[in-house]
Amino acid sequence: MTDWLSGLHDIAAGMLSPHGPATTAAAQSYAPGDFSVHFFLQLATILIACRVVGWLGKRLLGQPQVVGEMIAGVVLGPSLLGLIFPEMQGAIFPKDTKNVLYAGAQLGVGLYMFLVGTTLRLDHVRGKARSAAAVSLAGIAAPFAVAVLITPLLLGMPGLFAPNIGQASATLFLGACIALTAFPMLARIINERGLADTSLGTLSLTAGAFDDACSWCVLAIVLATFGGGAGVAILAIGGGLAWTALVLLAGPRLLAPLARRVERDGELGTGAFAIVLTAFCLSAFFMDAVGIHAIFGGFIMGVVMPRGLLTTEIKRKLEPLTVVLLLPMFFTYSGLNTRMDMVNSPILLLIALGILAASILAKGGACWIAARVAGADNRTALGIGALMNARGLMELIIINIGLQKGIIGPTLFAMLVLMAIVTTMMAGPLFELVYGRQSRASGELQALDGGRLEAA
Repeated sequence: MTDWLSGLHDIAAGMLSPHGPATTAAAQSYAPGDFSVHFFLQLATILIACRVVGWLGKRLLGQPQVVGEMIAGVVLGPSLLGLIFPEMQGAIFPKDTKNVLYAGAQLGVGLYMFLVGTTLRLDHVRGKARSAAAVSLAGIAAPFAVAVLITPLLLGMPGLFAPNIGQASATLFLGACIALTAFPMLARIINERGLADTSLGTLSLTAGAFDDACSWCVLAIVLATFGGGAGVAILAIGGGLAWTALVLLAGPRLLAPLARRVERDGELGTGAFAIVLTAFCLSAFFMDAVGIHAIFGGFIMGVVMPRGLLTTEIKRKLEPLTVVLLLPMFFTYSGLNTRMDMVNSPILLLIALGILAASILAKGGACWIAARVAGADNRTALGIGALMNARGLMELIIINIGLQKGIIGPTLFAMLVLMAIVTTMMAGPLFELVYGRQSRASGELQALDGGRLEAA
């Protein structure tokens, strides 16, 4: 009890003291009880910020809830709250407590992608395999071609890349950043806009998943050139492919008895629910351990869950807590690592705008052309290009790794953050402009309140 009161006093003192958290929360050693005090305060702050900013984003900008939550994460970080009220921001989110928030963030985004996997229409995947492959390959090839062209120019500017980086590694890293699609963000936009059961939504998710997996594999190769060794890339690519093949081939057979048990009982009991969660955790663990990312493990396990009462019950039990509480932790954690004040001169702003324009044309334009070549009408192809161009906070994850490993400098990091935010904010409105409104007016697409994972 004493520790709890002491921790609460330190938080209050950090908010009220003119000397800020340097004499309170940020400068002290934390006991286990202190972490829980901060954790619950952080959760309350995150919930309030995400709901308020999400509501404002919907009312004022027409943005989906997910974009509001992404912006809320940045607002809670050093870019706004830390800039205006540094004492308060430091007291609520002390550096020493971020590891706890990180674990919750990974659980949230992993469970969300698990839920998305349970909604994937495999018949659409099979029926759209050719189109998805064309869109995916275009969404990889064009960004890397752009990276080949602009990386030498960026290497000529001091402070953007690490001084000792080679052109090949710099090109691979930048190409991976441009090629990335915000898989969790894309999934949530698709569900919020009623596209989960459509061929367009399935095609975009399938192509986005493949593009993200390729980007992470390329990142593993780049990290191998920075001291990780070739084993890092081999483990990531080989291990990820092996686990995916194992889950897709053996998963349905192993899970079939569980599905029959749920159908027989008429509900997902606690024992069966524990098995489902264990399967999710093991899949997320393996993908994380080999160096890909936990979200791919969660998504793959969701894909092989037998459809029927089992997936209906999983969604009923997991969705509210995941969407409302856990997933916003992911956005906030990423926002805490984001600084928007790094692009602070005209030349740097010009470079940032150039990277933004090149990224939009390379990703969105290439996916639009590929969809047209694969037989999609122009409106559908434009919609696919708009969705695939969103990069979101998955981009922040990969560039944070690049910053931590010394591949890029803080200035280029800030430019790529700007690119991630702008391309994500434009995805929803652009999609509505080129596809959504007309499709709903014609009855091709359901209203926004149907056929999705609820996010509001």
